[in-house]
Amino acid sequence: MRTLKVALLGCGVVGTEVARIMTTDAADLAARIGAPVELAGVAVRRANRPRPGIPDHLITTDAAELVKRGDIDVVIEVIGGIEPARSLILSAFDNGASVVSANKALLAADGAALHGAAAKAGVDLYYEAAVAGAIPLIRPLRESLAGDKVNRVLGIVNGTTNFILDKMDSTGAGYSEALEEATALGYAEADPTADVEGFDAAAKAAILAGIAFHSRVTAENVFREGITEVTAADIASAKAMNSVVKLLAICERSTAADGTESVTARVHPAMIPLTHPLANVRGAYNAVFVEADAAGQLMFYGPGAGGAPTASAVLGDLVAVCRNKLGGATGPGESAYAQLTVNPMDDVVTRYHVSLDVADKAGVLAQVATVFAEHGVSIDTVRQQGREGDASLVVVTHRATDAALSATVSELRTLDNVRGVASIMRVEGE
Repeated sequence: MRTLKVALLGCGVVGTEVARIMTTDAADLAARIGAPVELAGVAVRRANRPRPGIPDHLITTDAAELVKRGDIDVVIEVIGGIEPARSLILSAFDNGASVVSANKALLAADGAALHGAAAKAGVDLYYEAAVAGAIPLIRPLRESLAGDKVNRVLGIVNGTTNFILDKMDSTGAGYSEALEEATALGYAEADPTADVEGFDAAAKAAILAGIAFHSRVTAENVFREGITEVTAADIASAKAMNSVVKLLAICERSTAADGTESVTARVHPAMIPLTHPLANVRGAYNAVFVEADAAGQLMFYGPGAGGAPTASAVLGDLVAVCRNKLGGATGPGESAYAQLTVNPMDDVVTRYHVSLDVADKAGVLAQVATVFAEHGVSIDTVRQQGREGDASLVVVTHRATDAALSATVSELRTLDNVRGVASIMRVEGE
C-alpha cells in the first residue's frame, strides 16, 4: 500500500511535538491508519534554528511551494493567524490535499468559506485541536451527538484566564499579581491580550456554537468581555455567595413564544456556584459542559493547551483524515442547515451581581430599588456595608435581559447618591 505524505506548516511548540510523535510512533500510526505515513516537508519562517529530530532536508521556508506539491496527501497547519494560513489552506485544497488545522482564529472568522472550498475539492477539513487542546470535543459534537439536539454549551476554554482567576480565588492575589505568575510559568504569552481580553475564548465559542446548533456563527457574533476588570472584591463577593468567578464561553439555543428558534454566543467572567462541576476546574485546565435533549448533561475535561496535548488532537485528526484518503471518502463537513439567527447580547436573560458605592444615609436603598423596579429587574438579595460616610451596596437580581440591566445601570450612574458602579458580573450555572 502506498505511503501517505504529510506536509507540516509551522514547527513551534505544537508542530515540534507533532513531528516528534510522527517519527517515534510511526509504526503504531501506520497500523492504525492502514498505511505508512511520511513527514514529507516542514515549512518554517527561519530555517537556521536547531530542530532536533527533524532532518534538515525536510525544512523549507517556502510554505506555498510545499502545499502545491502534487504528492502531498495531508497538510497540517499549526502556524495560526489569518494569513498566510488561509491562502495556504486554500492552495492545499486546490492541489488535492486534506487539511488538519489547529487555527481557531481562522476557523472562527472564515470557517464557512474553508468548508466550502474543501467540499468543492472533495477533501477533508478537520480541526479538533482548535478548541480545548487534547479534549475530544469537536468530534463528539459533530458526530457522536449528530442525532441529538444540543441546547447549551457552557465551558472554560482558556487555560490562561482560568489559572489567573483560580490564583486570585485561592491565594487572594490581585489580577496583576496572578497575571505575572501566569507569565512566569509560561501559561500567559508576553502579550496576553488574546487570552485576558477574551478573544481566544470567543473564537472557540463561535466554532462550538456553529457545530452545536448547525448554524453559521463567527467570532463577530460572539459577545466578549475579558477578565482585566475582575477585582479581589469581586472574588470575595463570589465567595460570600458560595461561588467562584470563571471566564465562561456560553452558547445557547432559545425558543420564542411563536416557536422560532435562535441562538446566542457570549464570553465573559461570571459567578458560578461551588456545586456546579465547572467550579472545581482548577489551574490551566479546560472543561466544557454540554446539555442535549436525549443525552442529557455531558462534561468534557482535560488540558486545554500545550504542545503535547494539542499535538494529540492534531494526530487524532491525522489518523481520521488518512483513513478517509485510503477509503476514497471524506468525513463530515459543515452542517449549517438550521441557519438559526444569532441574537444580540441585549436579548440574553440571566442573573446579575451589581456592586455599587453609595452614600450611607437613609433612603438610598429605596431609591436604588426603585430604579431596578422601573426597568423590570427584580431584586433577589441586597447586602450593604457602611464605611465612613459611604457604603458598599451589593445587589443580586433575578433573571432579566441584558438590555434591562444595562438601562438600570445607566440610570443608577446618574443618581447623586450613587458614587459609582464598582462592578457588574453575571451569575450563571444555577
